[in-house]
Amino acid sequence: MPIYEYRCQACGHELEALQKMSDAPLVDCPQCQQSELTKKISAAGFRLKGGGWYETDFKSGNKKNLVGDAAKAGSKQKESAPAPSTPAS
Repeated sequence: MPIYEYRCQACGHELEALQKMSDAPLVDCPQCQQSELTKKISAAGFRLKGGGWYETDFKSGNKKNLVGDAAKAGSKQKESAPAPSTPAS
C-alpha cells in the first residue's frame, strides 16, 4: 500500500498515511480537527531503473534473461548486416 502525505491548510500540520489506492482521501486534521487536509504531491520513495529488471523475476527454465538474449540477438543482426552503400559524388 502506498504512503500518502497530507497537509492541513488551517494549521499547517503535516502527516503521512498508509492507505489503499481505492481509499477516499483524508479530510479531517488530527491536530486541529478541521476538515482542511489536502493530499500533497510527492515523489515515490523508490525508483525502478534499468532495462528489464522484472524479466528475470519469477521465471523458470529457459525463459530467464529475456532482455539479455534479445540484446545479444540484436547485436548479432547488426554485425551480420551489410554496410549501406554511399552514392558516388
